Amino acid sequence: MYETIDRKELEEKLANDDIKLIEVLGEEEYERKHIEGAINVPLSEIGKEIKGRFESDQDIVVYCADSECGASPKAAEKLDQFGFENVYDYEGGKKDWQEEGNPMSGGEKPVT
Repeated sequence: MYETIDRKELEEKLANDDIKLIEVLGEEEYERKHIEGAINVPLSEIGKEIKGRFESDQDIVVYCADSECGASPKAAEKLDQFGFENVYDYEGGKKDWQEEGNPMSGGEKPVT
């Protein structure tokens, strides 16, 4: 069963643990702005992208736009169903993170 965490708990995990932070919104939203250090795996691709990419006991934190967004709880539930043991949903999402002045990335297209 996945757990929910707040901003303070996420800050602690990022400082102390080897976690995977995943934004589950679409690529366009991710490129516009995301929590620094996060990778993008849209909700629609969460199963096929994560299975085999991370260990089942890896700490994984998923997030989306804000507490009203339903994508991250759905992603956490899917990861739970796939057998991941340490899944967390950061309910406040990038809105909560940014409002506190924490580091964000994005706003520019990557050079290819």
